[in-house]
Amino acid sequence: MRLRGVVPGLSPSAPPTRCPAFAAPARCAPRVFPIPPSMSTDIVIRRERADHPQAVAALERLDAYLASLYEPEANHILSVQELLAPEVSFFAAWQGGRLVGTAAARRMAGEAGTEGETYGELKRMYVEPELRGQRLGRRLVEAVEASLREAGVGLAMLETGAEQREAVRLYERCGYARRGPFGGYPDNGLSLFLSKRLAPPRAG
Repeated sequence: MRLRGVVPGLSPSAPPTRCPAFAAPARCAPRVFPIPPSMSTDIVIRRERADHPQAVAALERLDAYLASLYEPEANHILSVQELLAPEVSFFAAWQGGRLVGTAAARRMAGEAGTEGETYGELKRMYVEPELRGQRLGRRLVEAVEASLREAGVGLAMLETGAEQREAVRLYERCGYARRGPFGGYPDNGLSLFLSKRLAPPRAG
């Protein structure tokens, strides 16, 4: 899947039930992530099923955007069914009853490019256009990174398109640095590859 970047909370009661970071969504309670003070408190990010009707519609909008930028063979997109795999954690940003953003993390086996280290790959980043500039993209990245840390994964990587300059700037602001190809992606001049070393979760 080509991570085609952003298109250009805590629970109000008891803390959410803890569940394995890559558990199938149907078998664990939604995990709600805190909202930074600078963000509107009406948006929450939580785990969601990728086949939720609003998630499917958002992914279709993302696909249409990518199709406007790249030829089909240059878009490495995970299907909704692939996003339901147990090694994938899918997140949705909700504003009331409306889904306004998505992101996913797929846990990957080690390979030569990571010297055998397991890593997490960021996938399916999307933010509704009218919410650009409100740090929602950063919050989605942070939610994905938190799920990887909880799973004991210390390396996050992604592939995105060179034409998506706003997305690239977002990832670089989040601490991602350019690197070589990984995961079997072709080095075709259309893709950029980035990675970030994740700090371990805080004790307690």
